[in-house]
Amino acid sequence: MSAVARLPEIPVDAETQRRIEQFLYREARLLDDERWDDWLALMAEDIHYWMPTMENRRRADKLGAYALDRGALYNDNRLDLTRRVSRFKQPSAWAEDPPTRHAHVISGVEVYQGERTGEYVVHSSFVNYRSRVERDNDLLVGRREDLLRAVGDSFQIVRRKILMTQSVLMAKNLNTFL
Repeated sequence: MSAVARLPEIPVDAETQRRIEQFLYREARLLDDERWDDWLALMAEDIHYWMPTMENRRRADKLGAYALDRGALYNDNRLDLTRRVSRFKQPSAWAEDPPTRHAHVISGVEVYQGERTGEYVVHSSFVNYRSRVERDNDLLVGRREDLLRAVGDSFQIVRRKILMTQSVLMAKNLNTFL
């Protein structure tokens, strides 16, 4: 277990909950439709997009299952994400020709007040079903912990921690955002 202090979980009102759920569903659709630039616009300038590796450890191990201070499959800032998006859009991206078909499913959305006014701590679960050519099919499943910031009538993602359930990724690549 982590010694990091957690904020008290103060739920938001129903309208804020609905707006944030709709934001996350739209984000999933943008990814499914390969609208990379629109997706990137949802990221704050100070984004930290992070997916630590998962280790199989005993419950008594004080480090826990996620190697928070070790390797990460993603440990990106805005520039890193911009580069990834740029690479996806290149005609020379042979791993994406023909393109991978995605279906992102978001559920179990919980929204709490953040530490600052206009910021929200959001927990959700995801499934990303990826299909490519005739027989390449992958199922990526996990949880996310987001920090969203209200910007005008919408939100931006300031921080995303992705916790995969798999300790070994069986997919041939990780050409997706979660």
